[in-house]
Amino acid sequence: MKKIFYVMGKSASGKDTVYKKIRERMPQLETAVLYTTRPMREGEADGVEYFFTEPERLEELSREGRVIESRTYETVCGPWTYATVDDGQFDRIREGCLMIGTLESYEKLRGYFGTDRVVPIYVEVEDGLRLMRAVQREGEQKHPNYAEVCRRYLADEKDFDERHLQEQGIEIRYENTDLEQCLEQIVRDIKRSL
Repeated sequence: MKKIFYVMGKSASGKDTVYKKIRERMPQLETAVLYTTRPMREGEADGVEYFFTEPERLEELSREGRVIESRTYETVCGPWTYATVDDGQFDRIREGCLMIGTLESYEKLRGYFGTDRVVPIYVEVEDGLRLMRAVQREGEQKHPNYAEVCRRYLADEKDFDERHLQEQGIEIRYENTDLEQCLEQIVRDIKRSL
């Protein structure tokens, strides 16, 4: 298997958009889709953003030893679990793989595949802009849940603490205030690593 380029950042940093745009610009990169028990948002499709599944199915995969990493968040809507599963997706990687997740999942993938095979792509935005983006995005949902926006915002402050970033060797950061410029830098760096 080749390198995994792992996109991560705080909520509303634009990491999902960055991930989708990289996929458009670099179709040679394979993807590995995460599993989640959270409800599907409007505009999402099963098997594209995530494999939307039931907790019982994730427990079954875990018993089979196929869960590389998982994390459960106690949200205002109940527990939501996200997991990376070794379900054959990684076996078909030829040129490289593009994934998206959290700093915690990045750390566990590095432990599973090796530090030289998992490359961080850390996307960041000034916190005030990030909060405004999150509120605006949530307002576009059929049933906005602003309490969950607040929970994610506060959790990200802890999860992406500067000390944690340094411990995981996150040295390069991609500022996402100008999407096009951010993408150009990321694509250039991925091409250098392939």
